[in-house]
Amino acid sequence: MGNLSSLMFPLLLVLLAVPLFLSARKQKRAMAEQQKLQNDLAPGDKVMTTSGLYGTVADASHDTTIDIEISEGVVTRWLRAAIREKVVDVEETAVEKADDHELEAEPATTTTTTVAEPATAQVAEPLDHNAKK
Repeated sequence: MGNLSSLMFPLLLVLLAVPLFLSARKQKRAMAEQQKLQNDLAPGDKVMTTSGLYGTVADASHDTTIDIEISEGVVTRWLRAAIREKVVDVEETAVEKADDHELEAEPATTTTTTVAEPATAQVAEPLDHNAKK
């Protein structure tokens, strides 16, 4: 019985240490990839920040900051560490139909994009909190 208890500690150590070691390596690799992405940014790259803001890199010449154009003519300065990922545009192909009946008859094929840039902003009507239902 003494032999079994002497094997229990090394087995327990291996079962706990190996997953911790592997997760630390995975995290270190992910941090290195994120650092490489942030260092390789160039003007014209489409990016998303950690807060979910989409934009286009306007100036990447600074060491710690990066300028992002979030709308035509609107450039904001961000820390490089705030850049989460590069965004790749998927070209949308839209087939225009002559009338609504054809649209209902044929199911439309939709291509999703990772960057949603509406042409015009839509504002919802204000809520009337005093209205009775």
